[in-house]
Amino acid sequence: VIPPPVIHIESYSEDSVSFSLKMTTNIKVSGYVVNIYWTFDTHRQEKRTLVIEGEKSIQKVANLTAHTPYEISAWAKTELGDSPLSFVHVVTSGTRPASPSLKAKAINQTAVECSWTGPRNVVYGIFYATSFLELYRSPHNSTTSAHNMTVLVQRDEQYLFLV
Repeated sequence: VIPPPVIHIESYSEDSVSFSLKMTTNIKVSGYVVNIYWTFDTHRQEKRTLVIEGEKSIQKVANLTAHTPYEISAWAKTELGDSPLSFVHVVTSGTRPASPSLKAKAINQTAVECSWTGPRNVVYGIFYATSFLELYRSPHNSTTSAHNMTVLVQRDEQYLFLV
């Protein structure tokens, strides 16, 4: 039986988490697949996937958000097949940034100018869809470090926007 890998949180800060991966078996490990999950604004679950080569590994994941819960899951790729999943949870330190204040204004039938307030030197995600269900499951999205963006949309539709 292939055991799940051991995920150990080595350290965390406002914007990063460092963790180690190892197996408690003599089965040869060729690498790991790691998923980091977090929820954006209670509407959208985000995920980042890392594919890591080698048997033992310490990883640092950066560009995270302060005071945000993250779930890290991992499985090992071995000579006998894939291991079961392992999970850990961590909350980054610091104070979560305030939600930006969004304004959306139609420029014409197919363009909307979105602008918002918020801190500088961060990356913003703009999510938009024609229904709450689509906004949750598969919204259109784009990222920018600016405080405004023109979004192209389909004519004769109403849209919901999040930043």
